[in-house]
Amino acid sequence: MTNVTLRGEDRMLSVAWTDGTSADFPFIWLRDNCPSGFHPQTQERQFDLTGIAMDISIAKAEQDADDIILTWSGDGHVSRYRADWLFDHRPGVGLADPAEIEPALWRGDLVPESLPRAAAADLMVNDDLLLAFLIEAKKTGLALVDGMADDVEAGVDVARRIGFLRETNFGTTFEVISKPNPNNLAYTSHALPLHTDLANQELPPGFQFLHCVANEAEGGGSTFCDGFAIADDLARLDPEAFRLLAETPVPFRFHDEDYDIRRHHTVIELDLFARVQELHFNAHLAGIFDLPADRMEAYYGSYRTLMQMTRSRNYVITTRLKGGEMVIFDNRRVLHGRAAFDPGTGFRHLRGCYVDRGEFDSRLRVLSRKRN
Repeated sequence: MTNVTLRGEDRMLSVAWTDGTSADFPFIWLRDNCPSGFHPQTQERQFDLTGIAMDISIAKAEQDADDIILTWSGDGHVSRYRADWLFDHRPGVGLADPAEIEPALWRGDLVPESLPRAAAADLMVNDDLLLAFLIEAKKTGLALVDGMADDVEAGVDVARRIGFLRETNFGTTFEVISKPNPNNLAYTSHALPLHTDLANQELPPGFQFLHCVANEAEGGGSTFCDGFAIADDLARLDPEAFRLLAETPVPFRFHDEDYDIRRHHTVIELDLFARVQELHFNAHLAGIFDLPADRMEAYYGSYRTLMQMTRSRNYVITTRLKGGEMVIFDNRRVLHGRAAFDPGTGFRHLRGCYVDRGEFDSRLRVLSRKRN
């Protein structure tokens, strides 16, 4: 049994559970979250907070097995809460999130063979295996799928098993091949320094799925680094550089005959809790820096330091994708690139698509819910 204490003078309900945990629940919060105020099917909130006074009070608090029953003063409304529901929603703690996974930072000593890996056929039919794979992919930000069907749609099929595809100005899918009149350096045979895709977008894509259909040309090794690890080290080694990159927005731009898409971002973006949330780093899409002249040199120094880190063996790993493999990575965390290749020595074709972080996390949560 839980122990319930009504503290009218503080406008709090105190609840103590048998495991020693205790929490205070403000009256206004309890009334706003009365179970009767949510639609029984959609679970959307229907209660109108403006229909009650801020100084609402509780006339009586009772217990019935695992339920806590409150009778409100004034209108006599009765609210019934499950004690375990209150435990899960304790103020200052919040609801546990299966998608809130601590990143496992990695650097240049990571062996590519140790990355999370699964067979495409298993991911398509086994929810438990898919959940385990998504958890590990979220930890590292980088994972591999092998055994892809001999079908250009195979990567899209795996991506759609996880969430909706993100459409961009390059389409819902994109073909990474060397072609005439390219509108992006990815569509050439040139080397691509490490970068995040589409930093010029209002919201850059989340997870990228890059299916290697064929890789017969000489060269073209794929490179990756963990942007979170670089940011973590930069914060420790050069706090001022980290601050400038986290606080100073700079322009990014993509433009061709049909599009002109621009956005200011900080290179390092922090979340509301001051944790590194994502990186926006693409030297090819960087616009003309437009910050005040007296701040320009200091910013360039910080930007150049991060650029040097993305080219250091201390952070970069290299692997060569084979036909039938697919790499999955968090485009707002893991920077990717490639070595130059010789298109005259063989055909190289990678097919890509994106699933945003929100879709990826939603799938992870739903699979976790089903397992529990």
